[in-house]
Amino acid sequence: MSEPVKGPASYFPSIEAKYGQPVQHWLDLIAGQTGQPHMKIVGWLKETHGLGHGHANALVAHALRQKDA
Repeated sequence: MSEPVKGPASYFPSIEAKYGQPVQHWLDLIAGQTGQPHMKIVGWLKETHGLGHGHANALVAHALRQKDA
């Protein structure tokens, strides 16, 4: 039996369903925001792409964690 997904990735199915794009689409957009602070990228996703705060925050947290890994 597999463990349930935890953390920011737990939002991914609902992000894909709500916004009609695969998570990789959003991660690619975030990658273009190199050097910006977390909350600035969150705000950009909300203002420019219409994402909700929780979804934007989860995507940015995941992307920045992957970048630092």
